[in-house]
Amino acid sequence: MNPAFSICVYCGSRAGADPRFAAAAADVGRWIGRHGGQLVYGGGNNGLMGAMAGAALEAGARVVGVIPHSMVEREWAKRDCTELHIVENMHQRKSLMAERADAFLALPGGIGTFEELFEAWTWKQLGFHRKPVGLFDLGGYYQPLLQFLQQSVRSGFMNDWQMDLLTVGSELEPLLAKLVDDALRSPRGVDTSEI
Repeated sequence: MNPAFSICVYCGSRAGADPRFAAAAADVGRWIGRHGGQLVYGGGNNGLMGAMAGAALEAGARVVGVIPHSMVEREWAKRDCTELHIVENMHQRKSLMAERADAFLALPGGIGTFEELFEAWTWKQLGFHRKPVGLFDLGGYYQPLLQFLQQSVRSGFMNDWQMDLLTVGSELEPLLAKLVDDALRSPRGVDTSEI
């Protein structure tokens, strides 16, 4: 049976210092499973990635992991994903994740999470896709980044319409529901030939 929707989630391969991070990642996985969805993520078994994927599988979600060959051992690839794709490089990883998703969501994470979020957001700005891009601001984790982005708007390097392409929420379930609702109203597909 096809999933009702597919969300690509970017998050840390570490658990972070606050136990709320891992708890929220597991909540994402359970929510996707409860609502008949599919999780697309980076294929790791550590940190927030592992907590989210494990909870999603337990809740009955399809889980699609995509991980570069060179990172299989370093990130301890989650071998029990519904589908585990081992690819050659990060470009293939991100392209396949984008193709398999109806929406994107960033949870707390580090430099890899930031890079993936900004790429999905940039692709949307450039018209390569029309899929919703969300940011979960758990406990104010992303407030300094959001303040900096507003500084970029004030400095003339960004516009408000670009900020409006990013759906920010501090409550998980309403944010997920909005992303799925917006995704199901938008044309699916990413034109990776333009990326």
